[in-house]
Amino acid sequence: MTRSAPLAFGFILLVTLVRLIALWFDKTDLFVDESQYWLWGQDLDFGYYSKPPLIAWILRLVTELTGSVDSFWVRFPAPIFHAATASVLFFFSRQLFDERAAFWVAVTYITLPMTSLGSYLISTDTIMLPFFALGLWAYVHAIKTKTLLFAGLAGLAIGVGFMAKYAAVYFLMGAGLAAIFVPTMRPSIKQTVLFMLAFAVVISPNVIWNIQNDLTTVSHTMENVNWVKEDVGLSLNYTGMLEFFTSQLLVFGPVLFIVLIIAIWRPIYPEYRLLAWHSWPIIALVVIQALLARAYANWAVAAYIAGSLLVVVWLLDKRPVWLRVSLVINAAIALLLPILIVMGPIAAIKGKPILARYLGRTDVSDQIMARAIDQNATAIVSDSRAMMADLFVQNFKGEMVLFSRAYDRPPRSYYEQVFSIPANHPSPVLFASIGTPPGCAIHSEPLNTGVGAFANKPAYTALVTTECLAME
Repeated sequence: MTRSAPLAFGFILLVTLVRLIALWFDKTDLFVDESQYWLWGQDLDFGYYSKPPLIAWILRLVTELTGSVDSFWVRFPAPIFHAATASVLFFFSRQLFDERAAFWVAVTYITLPMTSLGSYLISTDTIMLPFFALGLWAYVHAIKTKTLLFAGLAGLAIGVGFMAKYAAVYFLMGAGLAAIFVPTMRPSIKQTVLFMLAFAVVISPNVIWNIQNDLTTVSHTMENVNWVKEDVGLSLNYTGMLEFFTSQLLVFGPVLFIVLIIAIWRPIYPEYRLLAWHSWPIIALVVIQALLARAYANWAVAAYIAGSLLVVVWLLDKRPVWLRVSLVINAAIALLLPILIVMGPIAAIKGKPILARYLGRTDVSDQIMARAIDQNATAIVSDSRAMMADLFVQNFKGEMVLFSRAYDRPPRSYYEQVFSIPANHPSPVLFASIGTPPGCAIHSEPLNTGVGAFANKPAYTALVTTECLAME
């Protein structure tokens, strides 16, 4: 092992330790999705309402081992998984290029804005990425060495990535395009069959679960796609497309994203072309998605696995000074984020906390729990997914019974799907929501929402009968 390897892994370890320390002193609350992922893990299954199961399994393992649902432990896997991705990219870059490239790819990835933010929030992207990187590395190695073993390993890795997030299927698109346009990157028929067989075996439990559960997760995914709207048909969202495209300057870093656009049009070696086909088609597809409906900034992060290698090696060859500029910018963001999460409510602009959406949730849940106990409610009921998410975390010891409000329509959240209140549940219950209290409420009062996620929202609790909820 040359000197670059210890330096790269030493840097990855240092950054990861700093992030874990920042998480320990983190003053923010779990976001809605983070709380929901933890809740899923309390009932282990092969699929859930809106995502495949891997993140839920991992959070169940971590919180069982530690005996805690503190935000530190729920988010603990995030920096670890990003460190794992950076490590995989080091070895992949060394195989594809050289030690120098491997060092700078690892350093670049661990300081990317998306990596920095993703290290303080647990998400399905974070869980998917190391397996996506491992799959790409094994796939390329299989083709270069003409071995079957690594083709199977690639299929397994992408399958596991798929079990974290369906976006891992982008790999199949990239591999197919590379096979068409880069002759040296064409797998043999046996390699292709083994890859697909391994991939199919790994994802089969989730496929079967979806079939047995009315394609719940698939239906939710298609709702997000939403290209054709019933009321207006096909419409073009130019503003959304521009917003998504510009957001990638923050996701990948301004210098790197601009260079990626340049580099994909100026490939030099077959390896460059391979990486280009595993990056820009993903971005292009999500740009089209943003144009036809909507797209969140993180929907194309899989593109930046191959994109990181492509851009760093291109810059080392063509413009090394801009690689240093990029690292300075991204490192500044990487240093700012831990300061923000530790400062929490103190970091504000014009009196509004910068991280408002990650603050105040626990305090509102505590108020709701206390009122339910004081008013002898038999359960807490809510129609707010945001409230339900945090309530389940704060109620992890089972002090209260929690339900979602029941509706005579298909469920629109995991809480409606699994925890809808039975019609025969005894009264009274404490109803927590946002808006106007039911007119049939026995007693209602506003919640103190502070300056966090529920600030300036008319949040309230109302002591009601179950019949009252059914009527309103």
